[in-house]
Amino acid sequence: MMDRRSFLQMGAGAPLLARVARGRGDHLRLASFGAAGMAYSTLDGIATHPNVTLTCVAEVDATRLERVKQKYPKARVYDNWRRMLDKERRNIDIACVGTPDHMHAPMAMSAMERGWHVYAQKPLTHDIHEARQLAAMARKRRLVTQMGIQVHSNREYRTAVAAIQGGAIGKVKEVHSWSNKKWGDTEPMPDRSDAVPAGLNWDQWLGVAAARPYIGGGYYHPGNWRKRIDFGTSTFGDMGCHIFDPVFGSLELTAPVSVRSEGPAPGQHSWAIDDVIHYVFPGTQYSDGKTVAITWYDGDERPPKEVTDLLGSVKVPGQGSIFIGAKGVMLLPHVGMPVLLPMEQFRDFEMPQMETANHYHQFVDAVLGKGRASAGFDYSGPLTEAVLLGPVATRFPQATLEWNAGKMKFGNSAEADALVRRQYRAGWHVKGLG
Repeated sequence: MMDRRSFLQMGAGAPLLARVARGRGDHLRLASFGAAGMAYSTLDGIATHPNVTLTCVAEVDATRLERVKQKYPKARVYDNWRRMLDKERRNIDIACVGTPDHMHAPMAMSAMERGWHVYAQKPLTHDIHEARQLAAMARKRRLVTQMGIQVHSNREYRTAVAAIQGGAIGKVKEVHSWSNKKWGDTEPMPDRSDAVPAGLNWDQWLGVAAARPYIGGGYYHPGNWRKRIDFGTSTFGDMGCHIFDPVFGSLELTAPVSVRSEGPAPGQHSWAIDDVIHYVFPGTQYSDGKTVAITWYDGDERPPKEVTDLLGSVKVPGQGSIFIGAKGVMLLPHVGMPVLLPMEQFRDFEMPQMETANHYHQFVDAVLGKGRASAGFDYSGPLTEAVLLGPVATRFPQATLEWNAGKMKFGNSAEADALVRRQYRAGWHVKGLG
């Protein structure tokens, strides 16, 4: 079992003094990997800071550039992210990554290799090994980093963390977290090859993943890649980094010692739906006992009746967590204020007063030497590692996988070990990764 001190000494959670970047004076030049969807929200969230200028964007689909061109007409546009890295090497201070999951690590690592501070959307990476390597690189280069779990900085989640650490419900015995999203697919992959749409660079979209024919109808692009094993990380990967965040943070969890899936196995190409994944973490000062159990549910699965009954007349939200403590229960909807139960017991309880911070601007301010990023890779790397153990476990239903975080290996499954790190396809190697 790994205690928190050992976990920090391993390097995953070690604090660091960041190297402060400067563009021209205190103005920072931003490069974005991706231009539409969550990528646009990310670049726009960062570029609204008065000290930031969006300098360039890499986007593989020319049909998804309209919003960027309208709002940021001076930004240079590339259809090849590696070309952008080379051409803009001396023109950039900070970068953001908002692409499909499988490209987060290659892009973020390549940017950090050039000394750029990085904001990357969740999950930080597609694979466990990638998350460990990004955190190590950020620490080595003393770079400011932030993972895009924006709710982390909202008053709702900050209040929940403060309430748990303040002992509102006593030491926590167990936590149940869930999402009603269904980023999986029980249907077989279509046996066809479609023409690549005009404007889409399919080879660049595939990136480090193995080459394959394009399938239209939205099977991969622009949104259903989350369902596909090679590109997304299932419902858990999508929402786990959000919903597990206040659990991980409030209890100051380290790495789990075991993970077990009791839901269906994924198919050859797509993730399953209706996961139930059990974790055992080492106990902390905020938990009750030597270990603490955390369980994840998605799709139509929910915590058992004996757990939801603890909410009384309070409706179970579509996404959230239930913390069961020695002195009470906390329901934390995603995204909503925590509710302490039973209500009669906590009627006069005064919740901690927390404010919402701008998660994007917090990153920029930290780069400028004003404060710190609260979800840097030293925190979000270990969080992502824990979350990504879940999809691995779904490959081995009803098997308890023993996890050794220090060695980054499963103690009882060579087959599971093979899924910790993947090999990138030829020509797409990134130093320190695949």
